[in-house]
Amino acid sequence: MTEHAAAPGRIRRGKWMAMNLANYLTLLRIFSIPFLVTVLLTEFPNKEIWGIALFLAASVTDVLDGYIARRRRQVTTMGILMDPLADKLLISSAFIILVQLHLVPAWMVVIIIGREFAVTGLRNLASSEGLIIRASALGKTKMVFQVVAVCLILAGARFGGIWLLLGKISLWLVLVIAVSSMVHYFFVFWRKIDAHRKKRIRLKRKLFQRRQNRVIREARSESSVE
Repeated sequence: MTEHAAAPGRIRRGKWMAMNLANYLTLLRIFSIPFLVTVLLTEFPNKEIWGIALFLAASVTDVLDGYIARRRRQVTTMGILMDPLADKLLISSAFIILVQLHLVPAWMVVIIIGREFAVTGLRNLASSEGLIIRASALGKTKMVFQVVAVCLILAGARFGGIWLLLGKISLWLVLVIAVSSMVHYFFVFWRKIDAHRKKRIRLKRKLFQRRQNRVIREARSESSVE
C-alpha cells in the first residue's frame, strides 16, 4: 500500500479505462473487502487465521500491481486513481472490523482513517493550484505498519500472549506515525501554498512594472517627437 505518483510520460493517454493485469489486481483488492468482512464478522471457523491470510493476500496485490504497471509500462489513469482508493478502502475496512470485534479503541481508528481523508483533501487542494505533494517516508512507512498491526492484532485475538502485546504496540506505532505524517503533510502543504502565493505576487509586480516602464517610454517618445 503505497502512496506514489506515476512517472511522467508513462501514462497511456486516451486509455482511462484500459484494463490490464495491474488494474485487475487493483480491482481484486477492492473486491476482497466483502470476503474479509464476511470471514471476520461471522462465526467462520478459525476466522482470525483466515482473516490474516486474506488481508495479507489483498495487501500483496498492491505491491504487485505497482510493480507490474511500471515494469510493463502499463500505467493508466484508472490505475493511478484506483490504486490509492483501493488501499484506503482495504485499510479502513480492516480497522473498522477490528473496532466491531472490540479489538481496538474506536477513537484510535477515527484518527487513523481521518488522517487518510485529511491528506487526500490536502493533495486535492494542492493539485487544484497546480502543485504536487509527494509521499513522504513517514507516509510510506505508515502503510507497512498498518498491515503489520492488523495482522498482529488478529493474531493476538486468536493466540493471545506475546501476539496480543505486539498487536497493541504496533497499533500505537501506527497512530504515532499517522499523526506525525499528517502534521508533516500540513506543513509541506502550507509551505508550498505560501511559496506559490508569493511567486504569483512577484509575477504580478513584474508585469505591473513592465507596463509602467512601457507607458513611461511611450510618453518620452511622444514628448521627444513634439
